[in-house]
Amino acid sequence: MGSESKRSLHIAMFPWLAHGHITPFLELSKFLSLRGHAVSFLSTPNNVARLARAHPELPPSIRLVSLPLPCVPNLPSSAESTSDLDIDSVPYLKKAYDLLEPALTRFLSGSRVDWVIHDFASHWLPGAAAQLGVGSVFFSTFNATALTLLGPPSELIGGRFQKPEDLTTVPAWIPSTVCLRLHEVLRHQRCMDDEVSDFCRFGHVIDGCDFVIVRSCREFELEPLSLLQELYQKPAIPIGLLTPAIREEVGDDDEKWKALKSWLDTKREKSVLYVALGTEVILSHELTNELAAGIEKSGLPFVWVVRNRLVPAGFEERVSGRGFIWAGWAPQTRILAHEAIVGFLTHCGWNSTIEALSRGLPLVLFSGGSSDQGLMARFLHEKQVGFEVPRDEADGSFTGDVVAESIRRVMVEHEGEPIRATARAMKEVFGNMELQNKYLEEFAGILEKGFTKDQKMVN
Repeated sequence: MGSESKRSLHIAMFPWLAHGHITPFLELSKFLSLRGHAVSFLSTPNNVARLARAHPELPPSIRLVSLPLPCVPNLPSSAESTSDLDIDSVPYLKKAYDLLEPALTRFLSGSRVDWVIHDFASHWLPGAAAQLGVGSVFFSTFNATALTLLGPPSELIGGRFQKPEDLTTVPAWIPSTVCLRLHEVLRHQRCMDDEVSDFCRFGHVIDGCDFVIVRSCREFELEPLSLLQELYQKPAIPIGLLTPAIREEVGDDDEKWKALKSWLDTKREKSVLYVALGTEVILSHELTNELAAGIEKSGLPFVWVVRNRLVPAGFEERVSGRGFIWAGWAPQTRILAHEAIVGFLTHCGWNSTIEALSRGLPLVLFSGGSSDQGLMARFLHEKQVGFEVPRDEADGSFTGDVVAESIRRVMVEHEGEPIRATARAMKEVFGNMELQNKYLEEFAGILEKGFTKDQKMVN
């Protein structure tokens, strides 16, 4: 688009209250700001405060706007993110999130907003935006493959998923073997609001928005992206992978990072396994012991990010010198960028997957068991960029032996070389910032032209 036809927009961003959603929304905000647009990033006070602390470099064109989270029964007053809660309390967070509708509507009506870019949870937002003459865009932080499994909005709203087993079979419209396991469906059900299911939320935002944008690219998901347009009967536009740069919140002067970096510097290139299960996955004591046993039996040097230093008694002593335990939040992009890292045992979150494949690292796929993580495990296994740890389909149990075997297959054994080669090749897509920025440029051009749902677009 020529600069003479470009106009400055006011764009509101409204993500769901989870780290894995807020992060890509912020990355997209940064790009839109660089295009000369004003961005209002709306979230709750605690999340806004966290963003301000973690991103002091944000330009004035990105304004962080606090919307106080209404009180609801059974929700702790300090909880404003899924990472603040156990999975069984997340439904109360969704109820509180829905009560933000009046505050958000007031903001949209009084702030001359051109577009609102929103998440799956705000099922009421497309209708409210339309009444105010504000364009609405549903930003899916899931990739296209996960969305195709959910199907068209009519199926989602109509209640196709009546029982857990309905999600454990592959729908007729998908040319793939990707589906969820029973233990994953049962776990995710625990975080759904009993009044408005996640399926209804997805269905209403897809049906009501002007168009859908997906954190993906044609080079990795050409067929699923094309299928989405057929299912939705509206444009589903890839905006690229929003591959993050190495984060600087933790600098070389931080003692904790300096200790890890010094330890990694003593290891051979491509020799250390990185293990991290995200900010919300909590394993039982028994399964934590099995995971630890597998990591230990693999024989590989490793960095293991754990919550609250919950590792089996005696484990650290047995792996002293070979393993590094990091408790709490870790500077993941910095760790993955270190030349000693050979691969990643991951919970299969899309953020973590993108960060790893942008470095060409193969994956040991250990589904966190909720949201899209199980689908991602099967999809990435099918794509041959990783190998899924075998687990019981009904209860998700596993043994240390299968963890050790999976790690060694992906990282060192001859039979894992095709996986390692495919993952290395993915760096040319996931790590290609020029390619990914082209998708963002195309999306920004659509906003600047004032696209409406009456227009058609060829993907």
